[in-house]
Amino acid sequence: MIFVVLGTQKFQCNRLLRLVDKLVEDGVITEEVVAQRGYSDYSPQNYEFVDFLQKEEFESRINECSLLITHSGVGTILSGVYHHKPVIVFPRLKKYSEHVDDHQLDIAKAFAKKNLVLMCGEEDDMAQVIETSKTTVFDTYVSQRETMIGIIRDYLEKEVR
Repeated sequence: MIFVVLGTQKFQCNRLLRLVDKLVEDGVITEEVVAQRGYSDYSPQNYEFVDFLQKEEFESRINECSLLITHSGVGTILSGVYHHKPVIVFPRLKKYSEHVDDHQLDIAKAFAKKNLVLMCGEEDDMAQVIETSKTTVFDTYVSQRETMIGIIRDYLEKEVR
């Protein structure tokens, strides 16, 4: 199952929903597709969708999917990466009123540069990116959370003395 996720912020991303709908209609995507469309108002004709999911259902869908296609929401990207799923990031763009600026493009490029995801920009062919995702070996994400906590803890301990 391909899981398409558009997050919970009050912005639409009808462009991605339409693109996937066309790929299913044309037979390019033959696998089941499920979308969490958020505040988008396009209703796909060729696959299942819901507006929002509870956390448990969301995690279950991530765990079950063979491919995650998502906007550049860091939380969703990391959920896919943590579950060792191939992730295609489709950044929202300001010019389509999908966000207030193009920071999602920067996020997508940063994750792609680290070989954690594939990015599908508007100039890219989503069908080709999906095919590429089937053979790409992604790098493993290593969290720096504990390192950062240690640095902050050490600093605070020195300041208290």
